[in-house]
Amino acid sequence: MIDKILAIKNKEFLEALDKLVASSSSSSDLVELASEQKEMLQMSQEDIENDRLISQEAMNRRNLEWLNGR
Repeated sequence: MIDKILAIKNKEFLEALDKLVASSSSSSDLVELASEQKEMLQMSQEDIENDRLISQEAMNRRNLEWLNGR
């Protein structure tokens, strides 16, 4: 998502996107997570702590291999 946003050159579009994001996100807005979401975040934290990571490039290759193997 970030790469896609960084690739946008249209200034008006970026300004509109900025306004949209600013209006939809407020520091006072709290999001209640489901227990499954909390569990997934905990698992992610454990993966980070145990160095079980994969680069974006490696993940892209894996995804392409999976897509081509369909």
